[in-house]
Amino acid sequence: VWHALSTRLATFAEGDGLARRFRRDVNVFGAARDDEVASLEALAALVPAEGPLVLIQAGESPLPPGTVATMQTEGVQMVAESIVPLEVGGRIVELTAADAPQMLALATLTQPGPFLPRTHELGGFFGVKEQGRLVAMAGERMKLPGFTEVSGVCTHPDARGNGFAGDLSRVVATRISARGETPFLHAFATNIPAIRLYEALGFRLRRGMQVTMLTRV
Repeated sequence: VWHALSTRLATFAEGDGLARRFRRDVNVFGAARDDEVASLEALAALVPAEGPLVLIQAGESPLPPGTVATMQTEGVQMVAESIVPLEVGGRIVELTAADAPQMLALATLTQPGPFLPRTHELGGFFGVKEQGRLVAMAGERMKLPGFTEVSGVCTHPDARGNGFAGDLSRVVATRISARGETPFLHAFATNIPAIRLYEALGFRLRRGMQVTMLTRV
């Protein structure tokens, strides 16, 4: 998160040289530059009074002063080794700003991860529509030099079992690879079906990650 907000996604960041977070209508992730006291204090100042700030990083993170971890769980980070390319066409369409309300509604229903009103601005999103209704989507989130994350993968309960998640993930990964970047993604370690799907698409496990949700004391 720190490297994304310090480089390619700096325009979506708030904070300073010690700690940064996504703007509050974009995403809930934040990070400190390091584990020094000054950096943790700066991170604590970015935790909103009305909601959480989420950390996702390798290894355990010291708690910033004045905060409490309301959730700590294990995640995994996966990196694409080989993706069978799939381009937009047929049932898959590129989504636009006009689709943002439907994107937010689908993510709110299915909970693929944090998704806020401007999350779709982080990168290209693609979806499947049935009679004008968005029933599946996937897009991009974290971006740092040479890497872009596949994220927001979700399918409406009424449309599951059609292979939408796999096809949309392949389309997004294909676009990332075409730019000369490496696709990667995150999943909760307990989400075995998703991990198996991503393995079948050509992603490999890179390492475990810790996900921590912070709120103010």
